[in-house]
Amino acid sequence: MNKESKKKEDKPKKNNLKSFLKKRAPFYLAAIALIVITAQGILSEKSFESSLPELSNEEQKIVDILMKYDGGNGGYTMMNAITDQIEDEYKDEKVFDHKKTIIELNVNNVNSGDYQVILNFKSHKGEMNFDWKVNSETKEITSDNTESKYLIDKVNFYD
Repeated sequence: MNKESKKKEDKPKKNNLKSFLKKRAPFYLAAIALIVITAQGILSEKSFESSLPELSNEEQKIVDILMKYDGGNGGYTMMNAITDQIEDEYKDEKVFDHKKTIIELNVNNVNSGDYQVILNFKSHKGEMNFDWKVNSETKEITSDNTESKYLIDKVNFYD
């Protein structure tokens, strides 16, 4: 009897949690890796606003006037109109993530208080060119370019 009781004591008790984790650890690690990869892809998506180039303080103020322009209606801004125009052109595509997508933004001082803002959007399928005149004092925005004029009208008459 003495030998039997020693054998029972010598044998370590199985830890159910350890054995459970040893069997399933690779599956849990794979699931965690999949979640991290998916979250990283979602968080790193580019947008129109994040694709704009860096500008000086004076140029950025003019671009802010243009992008925040809402035609006095509130809500729907020029930024929304430009983004919608690009998304309409490139349906079902992540055009801002494409490596051939380039956004050029030039701000030129025409007169004191009057600036010309040129936005060129180039992608793998073509390009869109916008040209606005922004008055920094009155915050009035005009354009001779048909695409740009269309966006101004869209913002002005948005309900």
